[in-house]
Amino acid sequence: MNNLSRFLKTLDSYQVKDGKTFSLEHFSPDDDGGLGLDKEHGKALLADVKTRLQELQELLYANQTHSLLIILQGMDTAGKDGTIKHVMSGVNPQGISVTSFKQPGPSELLHGFLWRIHMAAPQAGRIAVFNRSHYEEVLITRVHPELLQNEHLPGEVNTLAFWEGRYSDIRHLEHYLSRQGTLVLKFFLNISHEEQRKRLLARLDIPSKRWKFSSSDLQEREFWNEYQTAYQDTIAATARSHAPWTIVPANQKWYAHLVVIGTIIRALHNLHQTIPAPAPDISRQLDNYRDSLLNEKSPNKHKLKS
Repeated sequence: MNNLSRFLKTLDSYQVKDGKTFSLEHFSPDDDGGLGLDKEHGKALLADVKTRLQELQELLYANQTHSLLIILQGMDTAGKDGTIKHVMSGVNPQGISVTSFKQPGPSELLHGFLWRIHMAAPQAGRIAVFNRSHYEEVLITRVHPELLQNEHLPGEVNTLAFWEGRYSDIRHLEHYLSRQGTLVLKFFLNISHEEQRKRLLARLDIPSKRWKFSSSDLQEREFWNEYQTAYQDTIAATARSHAPWTIVPANQKWYAHLVVIGTIIRALHNLHQTIPAPAPDISRQLDNYRDSLLNEKSPNKHKLKS
């Protein structure tokens, strides 16, 4: 069994399809699949799977019966931007969109929290990547419930019933998207508290990375335990077979990239798509067009008059 086959078999161990028994503590940010791979092996594997992703994207685009929604979540410095850069660098940009969901503005706050999410969902044949997503509304608002005061909500907020209602709304949206032919793949880039410290220090120590640093990174770091609890509850409440979570070991960036792209190509491969054949009447027309081109005579060349 080659490295790629061995690697793909490890992906099941990171996937959560039923949150009833989920525990974030059981997933190590340092996991490497026990494959004995190093960064150089990882680069070679990444090149292989990128080639396969290109092929599968072409089939997705050609058939236009399914779409793919990739949701990336994680703590600050978890590597969401880098994952998008490395994983999607080989695909056709005409078939992909990336949406980075920032703090909602005044107009967005006047709508339900899923409004802007549904608007950005992928159309048939395309891939959409969400850098942060609707899950911020059960993560950052869970840690900082005072933000809910800006959302023009009726009734009580920040109660058990309120959060259960939001989980239910998310499940229903993702189920709806799935029934419309959208593959919903959700990734939690799981880094350790120590690894985040190292990455924040790197942003300060390396001049070319200083632009990435924000004082809010340190402020949010103080709520590390609260965010871990929020992720635990959120993943447990929203993991379903039609919208699974993948808990990505993200302390090693190269391995995180492999896990994400491996999960994507496996999901697309399971669609068993082939190049669609034209209808018989269209095929006859195409054959006529081909014959016409084959028998076409070169135009006469006219000499330029002096």
